[in-house]
Amino acid sequence: MRVDAHQHFWLPDRVEYAWMKPLRGEAARRLVRPVLPAELEPILAHHEIAQTVLVQAATDEAEADFLLELAERHAFIAGAVVWLDMESPDFGRELARRSAHPKFRGVRPMIQDIDDPGWLRRPRVRSAFGVLEEQQVCFDFLIKPHQLPATLEVLARFPALRAVIDHIAKPDISRGAREPWAESMQRVSEHPNVYCKLSGMITEADHERWTANDLAPYVAHALACFGPERSMFGSDWPVCTLAGSYDRVVGALEDNLARLALPEPARQAIFADTARAFYRLQPVIEVARSD
Repeated sequence: MRVDAHQHFWLPDRVEYAWMKPLRGEAARRLVRPVLPAELEPILAHHEIAQTVLVQAATDEAEADFLLELAERHAFIAGAVVWLDMESPDFGRELARRSAHPKFRGVRPMIQDIDDPGWLRRPRVRSAFGVLEEQQVCFDFLIKPHQLPATLEVLARFPALRAVIDHIAKPDISRGAREPWAESMQRVSEHPNVYCKLSGMITEADHERWTANDLAPYVAHALACFGPERSMFGSDWPVCTLAGSYDRVVGALEDNLARLALPEPARQAIFADTARAFYRLQPVIEVARSD
C-alpha cells in the first residue's frame, strides 16, 4: 500500500491563507473552499494509498491544532506537519506541546513566501533549528531555487537536522530552467539526512499544456541526487488541481519512473517506504474481513 507524503486540508473561513488572496476565477473556485477528508478518501482508495502526511498551509498555530484533530479522527492521516512560529521565544514550549500528539510529525514554515532573504539567518530562527536538530523533529523546507543557498547554510550549521525539500524546491519547469537549481540540489543531497519530495511539479509547469515529458529531467535529476531511498511521492492535493487531477499527478510520476526503468524495490521506496522511514509513520494495520 502506498503513502502520499504531502496533501492538505483547510477551512478558509477559520484562518487567513495569505497565498489564497491573489487567486481569482477558476483557481479560486478550485481552492478557496472547504477541503476535508471525505473528498480525498475515495481518490486515495482508487490509487491504493493507505496513508497520507497532512501538511499545514497557513501561518496560524490554531490551525495546527485543527489539523491534528483531523488526524485523530481519520486513520488514513498517518501524521501531520504543522506551522510553528520559529521566531517565538516560546518555540521550544510550543514544539513540546505539539510533539506530545501521537500524529505530530514535523514543522514547516512557509519559507517561500517570506520576503526577507535573510530570514533563515535570523538568530531566533537558527535557535529554533537547534531545538529541532536536538530533538530530531522532521523539518520541511518549502523553498524556491533562489533560497537553496541559504538552505545549504542551515544544513551546514545543523548537520544532524532531519529535513526534506518540498516540491523539489520548485524549479521553473514552465520555462525549462535547470540551473542553478540542479547544482544546488546536488549540493543539498550531499547531506545524508536530507530527503526530497517528488511533489508539486505540475503547478510549476505550464498549467494548460504540461506533459510528463516536461517533468522528466527534473524527476531524473532529483532521483540521481537523492536516490529512491531518500525520495518520496507527494500529491500536493488539492493545490495540484490548479494544473491537473490527482490521477494525472500519479500517472506522470509513474510514467517517469518507467522511463528510468527503476526496479520494483525502488518504486516501492518512492511510493511508500521512504516516507514511512523519514516521518516514522506507524505501520498500516490490515484487518482481515470475513465474507
